[in-house]
Amino acid sequence: MTEPLILTEIHGDGARRTALIRINRPKQLNALNDALMVEMGQALIGFDRDDSIGCIVITGNEKAFAAGADIAAMAKYDYMHVHQTEYITRNWETLLQVRKPVIAAVAGFALGGGCELAMMCDFIIAADNAKFGQPEIKLGIIPGAGGTQRLPRAVGKAKTMDLVLTGRMMDVQEAERSGLVSRVVPADKLLEEALAAAAAICAYSGPSLALAKACVNKAFEGGLRDGIDHERRIFHSLFATEDQKEGMDAFLNKRAPRFRQR
Repeated sequence: MTEPLILTEIHGDGARRTALIRINRPKQLNALNDALMVEMGQALIGFDRDDSIGCIVITGNEKAFAAGADIAAMAKYDYMHVHQTEYITRNWETLLQVRKPVIAAVAGFALGGGCELAMMCDFIIAADNAKFGQPEIKLGIIPGAGGTQRLPRAVGKAKTMDLVLTGRMMDVQEAERSGLVSRVVPADKLLEEALAAAAAICAYSGPSLALAKACVNKAFEGGLRDGIDHERRIFHSLFATEDQKEGMDAFLNKRAPRFRQR
C-alpha cells in the first residue's frame, strides 16, 4: 500500500480546535506534486468548513517543510501541457480560498514551491534549522506559484532579486531579519510553539479572525486608501456581532469572554 501524501491530526480540547496537516513524502524531502496538492486542498476546504476547527497548521518534518516541486514530474511537461492543464492554478492555490487562519510551521528546507506554499500561509513560525529560497533559475525556469510576487512584498525588491537571480538559500536568521518569518524557535519546540499560537487563535471570535485576515490581505495586495476604507467598513460591521458584545462586556466585567462565533 502507498503511504498517504498528507497526514492530518486534530489538536486541542476546547470548543474550537486546531487541524494539523503534515506533508508526508519524506523520501522526496516532501517535494510537492499534483496529487499531494489535491489531497491538501481537499483537507484544507474540509477543515475550513468545519465549525469545530479554529485554525490550521501546515508542517513537514525535521528535514524539510517542502524542498520544492517534484522535478521528476515537471521534467516531462511541455508548454501545451502546463497551459492546458492550468498547472499550479488548478490545484496548488486552494489555500488562498481558506478563510480561517493558517500557520506554516517550517523546519529544514522550504525551497521553490515549498517556500511559495509557506508564503501562502498567513504567517510562518520557523525552526532554527530552516532554510528558504527560490532556486528555480538553476533549472532554466522561474518561480511559478507566487515566488516573484509574494517574496518582494515580504522582503523587498533587492533581497528578492538576490534570491531569485542567484538561486541561493537564506538561513532562518536572515529570513527573520528580512520579514519573511514571524518568529524563530528551537527545532525541537517548533510544533509545540505553532500549536500554542494556533490555540490562542482558536480562543477568539471566528468572524473577527476571518475578517482581520481579509483586511491584512487587502493591505498586502492593494493601496493604502482603499485598504483603510475597507478596514473601517469591516470594523463597523463587527459591531453587529454577538461576539463584539460579549468581548466588550467580558472586558468591562474583568472575566474571560465566551465567544459564540456569531
